[in-house]
Amino acid sequence: MATRNVRVPDASAADGVLSRRRLLRMAGVGLGLVVAGAVTTACGPEEDGASGGTGEPKPGGGTAGGDAFTTPPAGSAPRALWQEPTGVGSLGSDEVLGVVGNVVLIADDPLTARDLATGKKLWSLPGAAQPGARLIMGGDTLYLASGEYDGDLVGLDPATGKETWRSRLGGGYAQPRPIGADAERVYVIAGILEKDLSSRTNVIAAVDIRTGKAVWNEKRDTGTEESGLTSAVSGERLVYTDHRENLTVRDTTTGRQLWSKKISRSNFERIAVHDGAVFVADGRHLRAFALDDGAERWALETEEFDTFNGPAVLEGVLYASDSAHALWAVDPATGKRRWHNPELRDVSVPRQFTKVGDTLYGATEFDENGGVQAYDARDGKLRWTYNDGTGAIDPWYVVSGGKRLVALHGRRLMALPAV
Repeated sequence: MATRNVRVPDASAADGVLSRRRLLRMAGVGLGLVVAGAVTTACGPEEDGASGGTGEPKPGGGTAGGDAFTTPPAGSAPRALWQEPTGVGSLGSDEVLGVVGNVVLIADDPLTARDLATGKKLWSLPGAAQPGARLIMGGDTLYLASGEYDGDLVGLDPATGKETWRSRLGGGYAQPRPIGADAERVYVIAGILEKDLSSRTNVIAAVDIRTGKAVWNEKRDTGTEESGLTSAVSGERLVYTDHRENLTVRDTTTGRQLWSKKISRSNFERIAVHDGAVFVADGRHLRAFALDDGAERWALETEEFDTFNGPAVLEGVLYASDSAHALWAVDPATGKRRWHNPELRDVSVPRQFTKVGDTLYGATEFDENGGVQAYDARDGKLRWTYNDGTGAIDPWYVVSGGKRLVALHGRRLMALPAV
């Protein structure tokens, strides 16, 4: 394994916890985290003694509304604080689940919001969102494609579910779907309606939040698909991958394509954006490219025949797992590893990540023994794995809010103490 340092930037921003507003502007809601496997003790089935949203205290947890959680013994996972059924299951995207303040959002049908502390339903809107849709935040507004399939975008207040904004696209676009947002614009991918109402081409477009109208649209290459983009917004840059294995960056003000590169993995892998760079899993390499010009900053290599999974940057550290069941923590400025845990051969490794304090959390894919994992963020050692005991191989998703975690598995939504 080796790091090829192509170019180190002259200066980088100081590492630290990004503000919630900046995180929302950079990449929508920091959503779904998928992690897997446990060699440590996991919880059994939760049918007996599950809180079910009642807010009763449980072992390893605190009272609903309180944050005084007890750290479980080494190798033991905490019990769920509450559990609720959901209809989304494994059909959702990585951004089907989100937390804004004390509100848990899930792109179900109906679109549903629950109280983070108790699991109590705050509001639900039948037909407001396409099931499994991406939850895209810009400022304090949740943006979605209209559940009425009428060609509109809608903006909702996450706290109340009330509509606060609607686009005025005039019917020229077929099924526009948001792929990112900031304080000024919502970025969408949409088909172009022909006279016969067919749609053979698609565009990337920016919708002005003040007017609801498109301020620019750029036609994509023939043959590109409208579904399956992985995307992020950072400052004046819109970054996305696609099914044709392209990594593309556009100027958010004009829509002009700044650069595009071929990568060996398609949109199924997650990308991360931090401090003027985009990080991608590209086969056996993690690669960093400058947002402005696409210059490669560094490339980190894993063992032959192994491949990296999509990375995440949390509090100034890049985290990724690989197909050899190893976990990596890397300096995003240089590509130098901070630590490497190769001792996870018998468990599934995280595919998504979130972090609370000194603990790194993740969630697994397609493993009946997987679940939400907790790692010591200082050295990468596995502390515990939570499993709901259902035996389902559905992927797990996890997102943090304060000192709580919210996890989605199959058709079950649950909260855990971040201990």
